[in-house]
Amino acid sequence: MIELEPGNALDIVLQEDSHGRDRVVVALQAHGCELNLTPHQARVLATELIMAVNRAEVRSNLKHSQNMVRGVQPAEQKRGLFTQAFAK
Repeated sequence: MIELEPGNALDIVLQEDSHGRDRVVVALQAHGCELNLTPHQARVLATELIMAVNRAEVRSNLKHSQNMVRGVQPAEQKRGLFTQAFAK
């Protein structure tokens, strides 16, 4: 069970249907909604979730890297340091 917010959780369980086939049930408890998926469908959903999370992490890392670069001294000041060092 994954608690999304107080009083709202996502539950993922493996169940067997009336024909003895495995089903993956993803239920949103607060709203009474559920996805009843075949193992293949669940695998595709899991893959899509993982890919979306990876994209979000890459985007976050890029933003963090850009902010770190922006936090460094402006380029004009950097050049000034080099010209001062070579001028001596």
